[in-house]
Amino acid sequence: MGPRGAGRPDQGSSLGVQMSGGASRAAPPVRTFPPVSEWAGERGLAAGQGAFYVATGAWPLVHMPSFEAVTGPKLERWLVRTVGVLVATIGATLALGARRGPIAPELRLLAGASAAGLAAIDGWYAGRRRRISPVYLVDAAVELGLAGAWLAFARRGARGGGEP
Repeated sequence: MGPRGAGRPDQGSSLGVQMSGGASRAAPPVRTFPPVSEWAGERGLAAGQGAFYVATGAWPLVHMPSFEAVTGPKLERWLVRTVGVLVATIGATLALGARRGPIAPELRLLAGASAAGLAAIDGWYAGRRRRISPVYLVDAAVELGLAGAWLAFARRGARGGGEP
């Protein structure tokens, strides 16, 4: 008789799922997650970035005068509001995703790419081009920190410290 349970249909098989009539099929793959302590940091990062994005995205929607007092006057308020809606939506998505357990790869991409993209825009137009207020350089620094944190988690996952 071969491996345990492989000889007779009435015995359990450790290699698959026993079906009626003696047939068997392969067991579904088991998805393993890293220990909670390893993905709790990602959840916290997603929750924090989500809250930051909801607040900063909603700000020009709720009170444009105070937003302009800090960031400078805007010629295209509709564009400011559009970006605000998009940033707030990204933030809400990150915050909700953080509540569900391990962070999905799609959420990691959304978080890291959003932070990197906003940092690049802030840095280019506030720093290099000087088209927008220098206060956006502060946001660029925050966004770079967020992007760097997501990159650090990705590298840690690629080395076996958690899901990539």
